[in-house]
Amino acid sequence: MDDTKKIIWLASYPKSGNTWFRAFLTALLNPDLKEVDINNMAQTTIASSRQLFDEVSGIESSDLTADEIDSLRPRIYRQNAFESNEVIYHKIHDAWDVLPDGTALFPMEATKGVLYFIRNPLDVAISFANHLNTSIDRTIEIMNNPTYAFCEKNSKLYNQLRQRLHTWSGHVKSWTEDSGLPLMVIRYEDMLTDTLAIFSKAVSFIGLDQSEVNIKKALDLSSFEQLRKQEETKGFSEKSAKSERFFRKGIAGDWKTMLSKEQVGRIKEAHSLTMLKFGY
Repeated sequence: MDDTKKIIWLASYPKSGNTWFRAFLTALLNPDLKEVDINNMAQTTIASSRQLFDEVSGIESSDLTADEIDSLRPRIYRQNAFESNEVIYHKIHDAWDVLPDGTALFPMEATKGVLYFIRNPLDVAISFANHLNTSIDRTIEIMNNPTYAFCEKNSKLYNQLRQRLHTWSGHVKSWTEDSGLPLMVIRYEDMLTDTLAIFSKAVSFIGLDQSEVNIKKALDLSSFEQLRKQEETKGFSEKSAKSERFFRKGIAGDWKTMLSKEQVGRIKEAHSLTMLKFGY
C-alpha cells in the first residue's frame, strides 16, 4: 500500500463494546479460525502499548516522562503507518487530543478512519465500576473528571502509556466533533439489537470486502457467550487485576435496576446534551 493513511482507530470510552468488535474483527480477518483466542487479538493492538512505542521509536519509554512520550506519539503512528504494507487496526481509549504545540496526538495523515463505539453512560458507570473494582459513586466521579487518565502514576511502570480520557462527554466530543477524522459512530445498543446490519456497515466503512456468510460466521465466533466462556476457562489478559471478570453481562438497560435516582441524576446532569444527541 502506497497510501500513508493506514490506521483504523477502534476508539471508545472504556466498557463500550470495543473489545467485542475486536474479537469479531479477529475472526473476520482470520477465516480459518475455529475459535477467537481472546488473549491473542494481536491485529488490534492498543495504541497506548508501551511495547509498540519502544519498538517503533527505538527509545526506552521508561526513560521518558509522560509528556515527552506524548510529544513523540504522533511520529510513532505516522512512522508505523508509513512502514506498513497493510491496514493497521488500533484499539484506543485515549480521548482525541491536541498537544501543546498544536499537533494532533492521532494524526490525520496516518488515519484511514475511526470506528467510535458509544454506550449509554448510565450502563457504562456500572460496567466501568466493575472493571475498576470501585463503587459506582466513585466511577461517576471519574466519568465527570476532565483530568482523569489511565496509567498516570509516576511510581509505577505500566505496560501501557498514559491515556487521558477526559469526561465521558469530553471523550465522545473529542472523537466525534473535534478530530475531523473520517468517522462512523456505533452505538453499543444497536450492536445488540441490529447486530448483522451494524457490523456489516462497520465492515463496509473500514473497506473490507466480506460476504454476509463470512460476517455471520465471525459474529458467531465472537458472541458474548463465546467470549465469556473463554474468559471463564482461560482467563483474559486484558481484565483488570482488580475485577472479578471482564465480560460481565453484555446487556443494555442494566442501569434501571442497578442505579439509584441520585446516581442517574448526577450522570444526566453532567452529560445530558451528549446523551440526547446520541439517543440516550
